[in-house]
Amino acid sequence: MIDGMLELWTIWHDLLFEWVVQPIAFGLGFGQLLEVAYEGTGLFMVGVLEVLIMLVLIAPMQRWRPVEPITDRQAIRIDAIYTLVHKLGVFELFMYFTFANWLEKAIAYLRGWGMPTFHIDQLWPGVTDVAFVSFLIYLVVFDFVNYLIHRGQHEFEWWWKLHALHHSQRQMTMWTDNRNHLIDSIVVATIIASVAVLVGVGPGQFVALMALGRLSENLQHANVRLSFGPVFERVWVSPRFHRRHHSIGVGHESFDHGRVVLGGCNFGVLLPVWDMLFRTADFQLRFDPTGVRDQVEQGRDYGRGFWAQQKQGVLRLLGRA
Repeated sequence: MIDGMLELWTIWHDLLFEWVVQPIAFGLGFGQLLEVAYEGTGLFMVGVLEVLIMLVLIAPMQRWRPVEPITDRQAIRIDAIYTLVHKLGVFELFMYFTFANWLEKAIAYLRGWGMPTFHIDQLWPGVTDVAFVSFLIYLVVFDFVNYLIHRGQHEFEWWWKLHALHHSQRQMTMWTDNRNHLIDSIVVATIIASVAVLVGVGPGQFVALMALGRLSENLQHANVRLSFGPVFERVWVSPRFHRRHHSIGVGHESFDHGRVVLGGCNFGVLLPVWDMLFRTADFQLRFDPTGVRDQVEQGRDYGRGFWAQQKQGVLRLLGRA
C-alpha cells in the first residue's frame, strides 16, 4: 500500500513539474535551475498536503472544543499568510538559493579535505538498517536539537526579541505555528540544515520528518481544549502542554530570587521527555490566555500586518522598540 502511494506521489510530482513548473522555468529564462525547480515542486506538494490535512482534520477540532471564541480574525489571517509562505515552498526556496547553497559548498570543501561522511542511523548495523528504526533515531535527534534551539530562543535576549513575535498572538489557532520573524526562521533553518548534513539524514527522510513535525506543531497551536491524558501527555506534546508555554508571563519568563528573567517552560517541540529531563515541564491542566506580558500590561506594539510585524522585530533587535 505504501509503495503504491509513493508511486502515485511520484507520478503527480512528475506531471506537475513537466506540465506546469518546467514550462514556466523555461519561459522565465531559468532553464539552468530545473533541478532546484524539481525539488521546489516536491516541497510545494508536501505543503499543499499539509494545508489540506489542517483544514480536514484540525479545523473541525477547533470548532468542536475551542478554548476561546475568535474575536480577532485579522490576526488569524496574517498567521495564515505566514503558514502559506512556509508550507508552499517559498521560504525553503529562498533558503536553498542563499544559506543552504553556501552550506553545501562549505561541506563539499571540507569533505574535499578529508572530512568523512557520517550517518548516525548506521551506528548499530542490522537494527538501524530498518527504515522505521532509522526514522525514529533521526526524529529523536532532531527533536533534541529543536528543544535546544527553543531554549535558546527564550534565554538569549537578542533571540527572544525576534521570537517574541511568535508569542504575541493573543488568538492562537492552527495557523500560529509559522508566525515567526523571518530572521528567526533563517537562523533556525540554517541550524537544522547544518545538523541534517552532519548526521547524514537522507532527503526523503528529512522531508518526512519536517512534515510530521510541522503538522504536530499545527495541532499544538490549535484553538482546541485537548489534553492527551496523564500518560500520553508525557509521550507527545499536546495542545494543552504547548498552550502552557504560550501563557502570559509563564511560558516565556521565570523568576530568580524575585527577579523576572527570560526562560519559561514546555520547550519540547514533539517529545516532552526533554522538558522532563531538564526540569522545564509544566503539566498543569490549564488553558490560560496567551500573549507576552509587556504586550498585555504595557501595550507594547508587536505589529498588526505581516510587514509591520517584521519591522517591529528588527526595531526590537536594534533596541529601538
